[in-house]
Amino acid sequence: MTVGVPEPDGEWLRVHPASPFVRGWVALAAIAFFFGRDIFERMLQGRPLVEEGFAGRAPWLVAGGGIMLVVAVLGFILTWYFTKYQVSEEYVRVNSGFLFRQQRQARLDRVQAIDIVQPLLARIFGLAELKFEVADAGESAVRLAYLRMDDARQLRATILARAAGIVPDPARPQEALPEAPEFPVLSVPPSRLVGSLLLSEQSFFVVVGGIASVILSAVTENRGFYFYLIPAALGLAASYWGSFNKGYNFTAAISPDGIRLRYGLLDTQAQTLPPGRIQALSVTQSPLWRIFGWYRIQVNVAGYGAVGSNGEASPRTTLLPVGTFSDVMSMIALVLPDPGTREPGRLFQAGLNGLDSDGGFVTSPRRVRPLAPLGWRRNGFAVTDTALLIRSGRWWPQLVMVPHQRTQSMALHQGPLARRFGVADLVLHTTAGPVSPRLTQAAADQATALFDGQSARARLARKRQTSEQWLATVVQQTPAVQQTAAVQQAPPAEPVKTPPQQEGPQRG
Repeated sequence: MTVGVPEPDGEWLRVHPASPFVRGWVALAAIAFFFGRDIFERMLQGRPLVEEGFAGRAPWLVAGGGIMLVVAVLGFILTWYFTKYQVSEEYVRVNSGFLFRQQRQARLDRVQAIDIVQPLLARIFGLAELKFEVADAGESAVRLAYLRMDDARQLRATILARAAGIVPDPARPQEALPEAPEFPVLSVPPSRLVGSLLLSEQSFFVVVGGIASVILSAVTENRGFYFYLIPAALGLAASYWGSFNKGYNFTAAISPDGIRLRYGLLDTQAQTLPPGRIQALSVTQSPLWRIFGWYRIQVNVAGYGAVGSNGEASPRTTLLPVGTFSDVMSMIALVLPDPGTREPGRLFQAGLNGLDSDGGFVTSPRRVRPLAPLGWRRNGFAVTDTALLIRSGRWWPQLVMVPHQRTQSMALHQGPLARRFGVADLVLHTTAGPVSPRLTQAAADQATALFDGQSARARLARKRQTSEQWLATVVQQTPAVQQTAAVQQAPPAEPVKTPPQQEGPQRG
């Protein structure tokens, strides 16, 4: 039997025998350190390994260490033996635990994304962890750790194919489903990644803090201000390393089973986002990145959540860590192959860098200038046949895109001051993630009209949405995605059909 390739009848299979040792190596290292620390210190100091007074304790220490080691290894073996998984036509199930039994299952038609993760130790042994997310799950619905790398890739292909409604050939039921081919889209050079980190906001604030410390030290003749730079420098170095380690060798590709992202220096990860599973997209640009025209793209995907386990923005929600405008257009083409307008390049350019009615955007009325002296010419929206675009920010420009069918609910917000100026905010609710779609300081009548219009567009788009078995409808269009990106970057000169800007009535 081949580990990692499920049989058509849904036979229960086990993970790789080395899995519990790869996962529990910290426990083995702790046992070795606790019982071997004295011996190791004696070796470094040149002292005899066995001294008077220690000889009587040595057998007990060896026996205690041996018992704990046997218990740990036995626990690993039992964990492996009682951990099984099954892939059927509709579900993937994982049974685990020998004292407290647990079974987790996920519907294949609700799979949002599948990741292959390789921590450093797992890479050494050629193993990988398979994680897949489902809709409405606060954490990974299923985690298989660990499988052989080839088996993990094969199992991912099988699960994606079955989630898409592809069934094995009845004449050859034992034949494994092949992995879908992929078409490379872009890659991020390490030099650009390093440059983006050096020009990040945190670098700016650390430099400002360093200058302030030098000035205060010179004025007050107190050298204690320099000590405040130590934790800042350590935190900055740790942040730089974490971002570089996660963003190194970032590549994106498109395949019939979704968008494939690969990244990581020591711990590598390969994500597969099925088509249409991205709920919202945000393109941002920090002030110093404008020098080179760089942008970052983040997305909301059901099951991923807003932040990672360390409380920071999860790299799994980053669709592009740093890229040029052409890279942004290529990634948008993967998320939304049909932009719903004849002039997408001009529209997206206006969304990122435009002012006033550039590209057909409807912006805040002039009367809100006292509330947002810098942002009122940027805050606005545009509507295409397939998505709602919201732009904001003068120094930190942001463009948020929400496909119509992904709009779950909406709310109009209007405080006392906004009511005085006759404006309102429109908030769109999607799945949890780093993107928070919010149209700020729109004219009250325009916000109300957009609220009603977006509700109708979302309802109509959901009716037109294809089946959850998505692969059958996108297999033929995959090679055309790159052509779509090229068209978006060089669009024909036709006006964008968006509502004209109107001045709302004055209130109060």
